[in-house]
Amino acid sequence: MAQYGKAEYWEERYTRDPEPFDWYQRWAGLKDTFTEFAQPSHAILMLGCGNSRLSEEMYEEGYHSITNIDLCMTVIKAMQEKDRDKPGLTYKQMDGRSMELPDANFNVVIDKACLDSILCGEGSTHNAQKLLTEVSRVLQPNGVYIAVSHGQPSYRLTYLQRPEFGWNVKTYTVQKPMMGMTASLSADDKDSVHYIYVCVKGEVAKDS
Repeated sequence: MAQYGKAEYWEERYTRDPEPFDWYQRWAGLKDTFTEFAQPSHAILMLGCGNSRLSEEMYEEGYHSITNIDLCMTVIKAMQEKDRDKPGLTYKQMDGRSMELPDANFNVVIDKACLDSILCGEGSTHNAQKLLTEVSRVLQPNGVYIAVSHGQPSYRLTYLQRPEFGWNVKTYTVQKPMMGMTASLSADDKDSVHYIYVCVKGEVAKDS
């Protein structure tokens, strides 16, 4: 499982298999939750985009300001070529743990399996903290970080509810697609749902 935390694994994988691939969910499964928080006019950052179709599917629904980043240059070049006819859909090779992006630049940051991948690797706690610190930095004061994960709340909220981020975290679930449609990062992933963690910046957590 640890290979998911290594850049070399992804470089080799995307070179070997350039076909579009989506972890966990496609737009259809995420749309109901995402549209509550992400508006078409918003500036959106897609973390660890890979060759997922999520940004393209959102683009077709009017989301025309999506910056996609990935550590893997192979997949970034392929996606730049594929989507060159979609103005506003940009791809940049970048490490989410040290983003070359301005502060308070995005309304929404979307993470579909990026945090999960980092948590598979060595130094996972430290790297997850670096990623989330950067997410907080590039989000606008009232911005929203949306993380789609196979990790249960008991394993994820410790990372997301750190006081320095000041995020109010809401947990949603979505049914897993039929087998074979999308893959999981974890062999012991027995739940019938994926989790969507919606972290609202600057919103004081309310007693629920």
